[in-house]
Amino acid sequence: MLRPRLITLTTDFGTHDWFVGTMKGVIHGTAPRAAIIDLTHEIAPGDIRAGAFALAAGYRFFPLGTVHVVVVDPGVGSARRGIAVRSRDYFFVGPDNGVLSWALAREKILALHRLENQNYFLKPVSRTFHGRDVFAPVAAHLCRGVPIRKLGPPAKDFVRLDWPAPTKTARGLRGEVVYIDRFGNAITNIEASRLPNLRPIAVVLNGKRLCSVADFYQAVAPGRPVAVAGSSGFLEIAINGGNAARGLRIHVGATVVLRIPSD
Repeated sequence: MLRPRLITLTTDFGTHDWFVGTMKGVIHGTAPRAAIIDLTHEIAPGDIRAGAFALAAGYRFFPLGTVHVVVVDPGVGSARRGIAVRSRDYFFVGPDNGVLSWALAREKILALHRLENQNYFLKPVSRTFHGRDVFAPVAAHLCRGVPIRKLGPPAKDFVRLDWPAPTKTARGLRGEVVYIDRFGNAITNIEASRLPNLRPIAVVLNGKRLCSVADFYQAVAPGRPVAVAGSSGFLEIAINGGNAARGLRIHVGATVVLRIPSD
């Protein structure tokens, strides 16, 4: 039986306002011994896909039983549900808008419940701040040992974001940029584990050869583009010492093609 002691927070709140600190205060009011770690609060406002990617990239590096709370919630106050999920290794709490789905796709789900039992909410529940009034207290109660089944009725499924799987071409793979980090590195949907088998020699962006795949950023001269297997587990396009997204005008959704030599 997992007994969570640690809570992570992923939001689009930033740190300028009181939102994140208030969530932490609510958690400690119910579970004073809970440890809280900020995964990130710099998701672009309302960018559900970016929140989903950040969670999927980071959640596995925490101890078993961690409660992962995600609040990227443009539908707050609407009919969208809140959910709590227990997998074999973790708990997940957040809005049912797909933001949890890319992480959950990697997990064996044991329980899925709608958040409807208001005994575990902060009252009154705001129409605009469920991070404080619903998701934070629910996470705290899970840390105190409240069984997930008490949070609300079971749900059959959750909202899933489509994952843009790369496709094979005659000479390699076609993928796309799915996330841009704060350094301007453009992270693609091409898994790094596929690179050795492909022996890629060229990365093509928007129809033009851009660079080759290398082992590290400084394999090329300063200011030059390079593609590397990033820590997220996916191929990323970077500029040594620069910002690839800005310098190369790369955006989420941009097409990236890996070409291998023709014999």
